[in-house]
Amino acid sequence: MGPLWLLALIAGLSFFGFVLGHWKSVVLSGKGRSTLAARPGYYGAYVLIWTALPALLILVALSIARPLLVEHTVRANLPQQVLDNPTQLSLEVSGVQQVAAGLKIATPEELENIRIGVVTARSVFAGHGLPLGEDVRPYQLIAASALNLVSDGLDTAVDIAVVAALAFGLIFAFVRVKPRLRARNLVENTILALLIAASSVAVLTTIGIVLSLLFQALQFFSMVSPINFYFGTVWDPRFAAAGSTESGQFGFLPLFWGTIYISFFAMLVAVPIGLFSAIYMAEYATSKVRSVAKPLIEILAGIPTIVYGFFALTTVGPLIRDFVAVPLGLGTSGNNVITAGLVMGIMIIPYVSSLSDDIITAVPRSLRDGSLALGATRSETMRQVIMPAALPGVVGAVLLAMSRAIGETMIVVLAAGVAANATLNPFAEMTTITVKIVNQLTGDLEFTSPQTLVAFALGITLFIITLGLNVLALTIVRKYREQYE
Repeated sequence: MGPLWLLALIAGLSFFGFVLGHWKSVVLSGKGRSTLAARPGYYGAYVLIWTALPALLILVALSIARPLLVEHTVRANLPQQVLDNPTQLSLEVSGVQQVAAGLKIATPEELENIRIGVVTARSVFAGHGLPLGEDVRPYQLIAASALNLVSDGLDTAVDIAVVAALAFGLIFAFVRVKPRLRARNLVENTILALLIAASSVAVLTTIGIVLSLLFQALQFFSMVSPINFYFGTVWDPRFAAAGSTESGQFGFLPLFWGTIYISFFAMLVAVPIGLFSAIYMAEYATSKVRSVAKPLIEILAGIPTIVYGFFALTTVGPLIRDFVAVPLGLGTSGNNVITAGLVMGIMIIPYVSSLSDDIITAVPRSLRDGSLALGATRSETMRQVIMPAALPGVVGAVLLAMSRAIGETMIVVLAAGVAANATLNPFAEMTTITVKIVNQLTGDLEFTSPQTLVAFALGITLFIITLGLNVLALTIVRKYREQYE
């Protein structure tokens, strides 16, 4: 029985448990033994939870443990010379899993012929549509047979454990359904625990991401001095193939400057246009204009970033080069900061506009009416009443747009180039941290080399920068927020 069938069985029996719990509570109440402590629906939900939750926990726990047990079984059946070669070990494990899959689809006669050496496993598997890159070695057959044995045993164990948990939970909860049972409290406490668990998953995921970046970054800093990294002005990591000991220069400042510079131009475009359009649509536009203009602006958010990159590469970049940069003698390349910032700013206009529009619209109507009743004009009401009330939300919208600009990669690659360049000329090629992270993690590079590990150092640094921006914004919001009853 596969996981999908098990999930279907859990869903079916849980619904059956709900019906049983509801029916029993109604019957007990109808006989007049005593008044129910909760509504019948809570008794049904109580049986449903007891039926589904233990089975789901067992299924999840065994699904997590299964890959670990399978890999341990494969390693236990590999020869020592294979285990001593870490670079080949993962390939061997993958090869054994392929052989195990082939053993499952071969007929008993074919398996016997493989065992006595009449035919090769590779030719038999190829006849069943499972080609292998090389001949199967004897130890791979032994490991694959052990793997299949363990996998079948695990499948049976999972089926038995889940079915047993379903039966136990259903019977236990059904027997406990009595009029004096406080089913509502138990159900609500269980839902509260599930909500806490869901929140914990988000928090733990964030911690896991940070730790995964931090450990790899520390490995990088054990090879490259943090002072040279954070204060270096030359980014030249060079290419290091597998086994090479060549290292370059990892100056962070050109990438940091490129990220800030391009994001600055993007925000210079997005914030005024997005905020002014939000003010117009929220306070001045008629309902007919608003119903047309707002969806049209939000369409910009649905366009893939690669399309913006094409637009920058084929249209905006050449226009800026031919009509601005070349006549002024500031550059000759279509890839420059202005192009990337302009197109990126257009892309994030909806983030500022739509969010700000929703926030301004949510300001209580009584504030507007009170201001207008005191004789203030509409623009004075907007400046002195509505915008202070909406300031926290507007700052949040700008922060979201800034985070989007800092993390954008595709437009920068196509519109600004990949050159790490620290210059004030906005018509020069430049790049950002995220682009270099992509560059360092692609290609034939050894994972333990500083050329690869520097991507994690860049990632954790970018995380700290965005975290600092969020903390700063929260501080500003708390200081200048207007309080209304």
